[in-house]
Amino acid sequence: MSRPDHESESDFETDRDRNRDRDRELPCDGRTGADGGSAPTPMPKSGGEYVTAADRELEATYEEPITLADYVDRVFEEPHIASHASKYLLEAIEAAGTREVIEEGEAKQRFEFFDDPHNDGEHAILGNTDVLNRFVDDLRSIAARRGKEEKIVWLEGPTATGKSELKRCLINGLREYSKTDEGRRYTVEWNVSGASSSSGLTYGTERVADEDDWYESPVQSHPLTVFPPDVRSELLQALNADIDDHIDTVVEGRLDPFCREAYDHLEEQYRRQGVERLFSTVADPEHLRVKNFVVDVGQGIGVLHSEDDGTPKERLVGSWMAGMLRELDSRGRKNPQAFSYDGVLSQGNGLLTIVEDAAQHADLLQKLLNVPDEGSVKLDKGIGMDVDTQLVIISNPDLEARLNQHADRRGQDPLKALKRRLDKHEFGYLTNLSLETELIRRELTNETEIWRPESTADLEALIGGSLTIPVRDSEYDVADRELAPHAVESAALFAVVTRLDAEDVPPGLDLVDKALLFDRGYLQDGDERLETEDFDFDDNAAEGEGGIPVTYTRDVIADLLNANTDRHHPDLDVENVVMPRDVLNEMAAGLADAPVFSGAERSEFENRVVPVKNYIYQQQETDVLEAMMREKRVDEETVEEYITHVYAWANDEQVENDRGELEEPSPLKMKVFEIEHLGRFSTESYDGNEPSSAVRQFRTDKIITALNRHAWRNRDEDFTVADVQVKEIPVIKSVLGSHDWDDVRRTFEDFDPRRWDDPPSGTQTATVKERTIENMLDMFEYTEASAELTSRHVMSQVSYRWD
Repeated sequence: MSRPDHESESDFETDRDRNRDRDRELPCDGRTGADGGSAPTPMPKSGGEYVTAADRELEATYEEPITLADYVDRVFEEPHIASHASKYLLEAIEAAGTREVIEEGEAKQRFEFFDDPHNDGEHAILGNTDVLNRFVDDLRSIAARRGKEEKIVWLEGPTATGKSELKRCLINGLREYSKTDEGRRYTVEWNVSGASSSSGLTYGTERVADEDDWYESPVQSHPLTVFPPDVRSELLQALNADIDDHIDTVVEGRLDPFCREAYDHLEEQYRRQGVERLFSTVADPEHLRVKNFVVDVGQGIGVLHSEDDGTPKERLVGSWMAGMLRELDSRGRKNPQAFSYDGVLSQGNGLLTIVEDAAQHADLLQKLLNVPDEGSVKLDKGIGMDVDTQLVIISNPDLEARLNQHADRRGQDPLKALKRRLDKHEFGYLTNLSLETELIRRELTNETEIWRPESTADLEALIGGSLTIPVRDSEYDVADRELAPHAVESAALFAVVTRLDAEDVPPGLDLVDKALLFDRGYLQDGDERLETEDFDFDDNAAEGEGGIPVTYTRDVIADLLNANTDRHHPDLDVENVVMPRDVLNEMAAGLADAPVFSGAERSEFENRVVPVKNYIYQQQETDVLEAMMREKRVDEETVEEYITHVYAWANDEQVENDRGELEEPSPLKMKVFEIEHLGRFSTESYDGNEPSSAVRQFRTDKIITALNRHAWRNRDEDFTVADVQVKEIPVIKSVLGSHDWDDVRRTFEDFDPRRWDDPPSGTQTATVKERTIENMLDMFEYTEASAELTSRHVMSQVSYRWD
C-alpha cells in the first residue's frame, strides 16, 4: 500500500510571487457545494414579522410566576425541574441524544450536546469524544454522590484544541436548554412591602402589589431552600422515592444571604403581629413567588476570565458596596443587600462555574477547595453563603507546571490537597482527517453545520471538496478566490500526519495510511479490508499531543488567499485558484519562521509532507481518470441487479422482475457481469452458466461477506439487500470507478498527454480534454480554472512514463 514518490522535497519551491502583501484580510464568507456546508441564507421579512417572531420566542421562554405550593406540585409532576446543579448539567447533555462517530479508527457514541445543536453548531467541539465522554462520566458520579462530589473537573490541553469552544458550547447549550419545557430552571423573588404594621397595611388586607417591589434572588437560590431543613428532607425523600431515576435530587444548604434577609424580615414582622401560620404567611404569593429564568453568564453560569482581577473574595463571591453599607448598616452589622454578588461563584450558583485560563488564577484554586467539600463560602466573617455549582477549570499545560513546582517536597507539597481534588481531562489536537478538514473550513468561513455524511462516498466528497471565498484585493475590489478540490484536504492531512506517532506504523504503511485508518476505521488493499483491530497500535502513543495547530494552517491559507500568483491563462481566472501543492509548499516553507515549533519539530514535519503530497496527487489523478473514463463506467443499476441476484442465489431466494413477478436468480446475468465488468473470470470458469467452485467462492467471500458485514453494521428487522450502498463493497467499488492509464491507452489510441496543455484542434487529445474538463465540473466540485490546473498537473506527471 506504499505510494510512489510523484513529488519530492524539491517541490517545496512554489510557482507564485512570494513578495505578497502581508496585510492579509481574513476571509469573510464561504460557499460550499457539498452537504454539510453553510446553511442557506433566509429570506428577509418585514420589520413587523421579526418583532412578532421575537414575541413568540419570549412567550415560549418565560412563564408567569407561580406560588411555592404550585411549584412543589409541579416538581412531583416533573421532577427534573428541581435537579441540583450537576444533575441538571448532566440532564441537559443527555437530552440532546447521541450519535455514532469514527475517531482514531473506532466507532464511538458521542453526545450531540457537544455539537452545539441549539445554535446550529456555531461552537461545536470537533473530535475529543473520549475526553468529553469521560467528562460526562464524571458528572454522573458527581451528581449521584458516588465519591467524586469533592472533585473539581480540570480540562487541559494546548491552544486551539477546543477548550474555549467547550466553554461556549456549555453556555449556549445550557441557555437554550433552559428555554425548553424540559429544561426550565427556577428561583425565588421577594416582596417585603406591606409586612410592617407601620405601613398602615396588615397581612390579609386587600392591596395592589407593586411590581417594582419584587427582588429576585441575586444568586439563583433554589426554591426548595425556602423550606425548613426537616420539611425539605421529607419532601425530597418522597420525591426521590416516586421517580424512576438512578440519581436522586439533592437540595442542600440554605437561602442565600439576600433572600435570608427578606425571609427573616417577614418572619419577624409577622411573629410580632402574632400570626399563627407563620411560614404560610411569609411564603404567601404577596411576598414570595417562584419564577423561571433563562440560564446565562451571570445567572446560573459563572465565568472567571483570565483578565478578571481583584482580591480572591471579590473574584469568588463579590464585594461590599460602601455607599449601600452606609445606607443599610443601621444596626451595626453588614446588610447582605449591600453586597454586589458579582463573583464567579455567585453568578454560577445553581448550575456551573468555569475558571477560564486557570493558570492566571492559580492563587484562587486553593480557595475553591471548600466549595465542593463544604458547599459554602463566606461574604464576611459572620455571613456565609451556601453554593450548589459544578466547578470546571480550563487551562493550557502551563498550569500543571505551576502545580508541580513543589512536587520534589513529596509529603510537604503545599499543593497536594488541590492536586488530589483536580480530575484532569486532556484535550488533544484532532487526529481525524475529516474533522480537521471541517475545522479548517470553519476557521476560514462562517460554516457551522456539523457534517453528517450518510456514506463513505459522501464523506470523501466533503473532505475533498472545494471552497470559494470572496476576498478584497489591494484595489478594494472583491474577487472570488477558489481553494481547489483537495486543497483544504491537503492542509488537513498534513496537520494530522504531524500529530501521529510514527513508531507503531506497520511495515508497508506510512503515516498517511494511519491517518486514513483513524478517519474511516479501515484501510482498503485491493479486495482486502483491514480493520482498526487488525493493527497493534500503542495505546500510550502521544497521538494529538503535538503537531501543527489549526491556527497555523488557517493563517497560511488566509495569506495564500490574499497573495498574488504568477499564473496566467488567456481565458480562465487561474490566478484566483489556490492549488493543493500551493498549500503544502507554503505550510512546509513557513515552518522555519514559525516560533511555535522547535528545530526538531520543523525537521520532522518537513519530512512528513512528502507522503501527503503523493496521496493528494493520487486523489487528483483519480479525479482526472474518472472524468476521462466516465462513459466507460458501469451504471449503478446494473451493479445493484448483480448484487440482488447473487444475494438471492446464496440464500436460495427469488428475485422480483420488472413485471413484479418472482423468479429464480439468473445464472446468465451473474456470469456476464463477472466476465465483462468484473474481469475476474473467463467462460472456462463456468459449466454453461453454472459457476465453478472458484466462482462460488468469489461470490461468497467477496460479495456475500461484504453484504453481511453491511447488514451487521446496519442491523434491524427491516434490512434488505436494497439498503446496501453498493459503493461500500470493495470489489464493486473498483468496478464503478477504478481505471488506470492502460485503460486510457486502450480506449483512446491517439491520445497524447504531452500535448494536453494546448492540444491541436481536431485531435483526439483535444476531444478527450474537452470532455474530461466538462466531467470534472459535473462530477466533482471543480471550476473550469481549477480543472484546467489540476489536469495539467496530472498530465505533466503522466507524460514522463507514457512511452
